[in-house]
This record gives sequence, C-alpha cells and structure tokens, in this order.
Amino acid sequence: MNPDIPSFQQFDARDAGGDNRVLSVSSLNRLARGLLEDCFPSVTVEGEISNLAQPGSGHWYLTLKDDGAQIRCAMFRNRNTSVRFRPTNGMQVVVRGKLSIYEGRGDYQLILDSMQDAGAGALQRAFDELKQKLTREGLFDAGLKQPLPAHVRHVAVITSPTGAVIRDIISVFRRRFPAMQVTVLPVPVQGQESAPAIIQALHNAERRRHELGIDVVLLARGGGSLEDLQAFNEESVARAIHACALPVVSAVGHETDITIADFVADLRAPTPSAAAELLSPDQAQLRMALQNQQNKLVRQMQTLLNQRSQQLDWLRKRLQHPGRRLQEQSQALIQLDARLQRAMLRFLEQRRSNLQMLARNLENISPLQTLQRGYSITRTPEGKLISSSSRVRPGDDIISTLATGQIISTVKEIKA
Repeated sequence: MNPDIPSFQQFDARDAGGDNRVLSVSSLNRLARGLLEDCFPSVTVEGEISNLAQPGSGHWYLTLKDDGAQIRCAMFRNRNTSVRFRPTNGMQVVVRGKLSIYEGRGDYQLILDSMQDAGAGALQRAFDELKQKLTREGLFDAGLKQPLPAHVRHVAVITSPTGAVIRDIISVFRRRFPAMQVTVLPVPVQGQESAPAIIQALHNAERRRHELGIDVVLLARGGGSLEDLQAFNEESVARAIHACALPVVSAVGHETDITIADFVADLRAPTPSAAAELLSPDQAQLRMALQNQQNKLVRQMQTLLNQRSQQLDWLRKRLQHPGRRLQEQSQALIQLDARLQRAMLRFLEQRRSNLQMLARNLENISPLQTLQRGYSITRTPEGKLISSSSRVRPGDDIISTLATGQIISTVKEIKA
C-alpha cells in the first residue's frame, strides 16, 4: 500500500464535503486507486472480449463485458507473452488480475495477469480434478510402470494414418533402424470419436500382441490446444492405458503439452519424433558395436590360432617317422623275446631241479626200496593190507608181494 495515500480507516468520505479537507482530482483518483488495489488484489472474471487493441508497445487493451455490464482491461507486455492463444473480439475468456484506476482519466479498470479461453479454463479444471483423482488411486505410481524391452523390434503406433506425425515417426525409424516393424492402428486424434477409437486400438494391440509380435504401443499425435488434446485427457483413455499389458509410450503434442495420458503411460516422450528416437537403436552405433565385436573375435581367433600353432610345432617335434618307430618296437620285441627265453630256461631248470629232488625224496620213502632189501607186503586176497596177525586166521589165504613177484600161501598157525 502506498504510504502517501490515506487508508480506508484514515479517510471518512463525509470529510470531503466539509471545510476541513479539500482534495485535488489527482489525490482523489490516487486515493480511490489505493482503496481498489488493497481491497481487490486478485479477482477472476469471465466475459466476452470487445474493443480489443494491440498497439506497437506490445500492451493489450480491451473491454470485458457480459449481458449487463462491462469493464475496461489492460494486459501489459510482460504478462501477455504467456498467453498461448491469440485473443479476438467476441471470444469468451477467463481472466485474473487486480482492480485499479487509471489516474490520468479516472478510468476504473482491471489490470490482467493471466488470460485463458473460457472453454479451455473449464477443460483445465477438469484436467486438474482428474489428475488429482488418478493420483490418489495410484495410477501414476512409478512402481507400476512397465519397463521397455531392451530391443524393440515391432511397434504398434496409435495415431492418425494421414497426419505428419506418422510420417515423422517412420522417417526416424528408417534413418535409425530400418529393420523396425511398424503397425499403424488408425484412429481420429481429436473429436468425440477419438477416445473410444483409442481405447479400441489399445485392446486390439493387446489382443494381437503374440500373433504380430508387438513389443510396444506408441500413442502419438501433434500439438494443439487443450481442447484439441482432450481425447488424451479422458478418464476412460487413462484407465485403458493403465490396464494395457503392453508397455505404452505417450508422445502427444509438443514438449510443453502435458496430458493425462503422459502421466499414466509407462514412458512419456516430448514429441512423436523423440519417441521414435527412444524406441529405436541407432544403426550407426549398432554398426560400430558390431565392428568392435568383429575385431574382438578376430583377435581372439588369432590368439587361438597362435596357441594351436605352437602346440602343433611341439607335437611335430615329438612325432617320429613310422619306420623308425617300428624299428624301435622291433628291437624292443627282440629284447623282450630274449628276456622271455632266458626266463623260461631259468624257470625250467628250477622245475627240473625241484623234480629231481622230489624224485630222490620219493625214492627214499618208496616201499619198493624196502622190498629190495628183502621185505614183503602181505595182503588178503581182497587186497587189504595185513599189518597184524590178528587180522587172519588159520586156513586163510594170503598174498605176499616181494621185490620181484608174489607168493600165495595158506596160514597154518598164528603166533601172537
């Protein structure tokens, strides 16, 4: 508040008509201005633009009216540069500003800080309310975002089939990664039919994901006003994106355009062309990576070949001519045969010596030797050895074996 201007409590309007206080016109306007600015520092008003003037200074001057009244307005250059549309007479707008008085003419006016299309204002309020609602439900949570595949090979693009957007996307794919497969799911990108068509396209992409091998869905359109982008701010579209089993990339409008679809999608790209850049590898980089891998493979193969060559040289040095090898084996066989012959002779000699010793021992204990000394062996006719006189009785026949021949006799008498 200006300290030179009396406050509302310091000034009594009844004093203006007495002899105690006389105000100049300038002072009165200054006082009225201070009161208005203090009491109405910020007001929001809706009305129709008329008498719009845009002089070379860059300031805007206009009248805001409705069916029953009007008010002069001014919007200075440092404020009107933020307005994203060009106002025209007859346009319904919502403005925010402070009440003041232009002291030079004593005109009551509204100094504007912002201006929105009245239709856009309603859409903006609906946008904010839906954003808050879906935020509370958790549809924007980062933990629910699906990661994109490491290598995207097939993209389903939901967009207008005739606009510049699809041409830009395909152009980027051709430049960066010509092998990218693109399936266009055509939809109107604005108007009443847009939201249902987008939802159906999301369902179709999900239903045919395995049949076609779709990796990612790209939802795209060019820039526009809030009203133009309204289909991408519909709750039904947001929930369809959230429910989609495929990762969804939102590339709606320009970098400054923000939609509900951007918040709920798994990834937001600032523009459709930028989305194509994000989804496609750079073939130049791939070629460089492939060349690096090829060089690495060649080095590894060269190292392996060198190692194998060294092993081959070593084995070649150890390898002998077959004739020499056979000669060595033949000599070894002769030596083994000689050793075997010597061993066999030694073995036979040992066995012969043992046999002779056993023969001598056997001969020493042989009954034949005893018989040679005059002894005999007596048996019964049945061949049983008679070693005691009690084994026979008088009249029994006995057979005595001598060194030469046998004697058969009859027992006459037995003496104990």
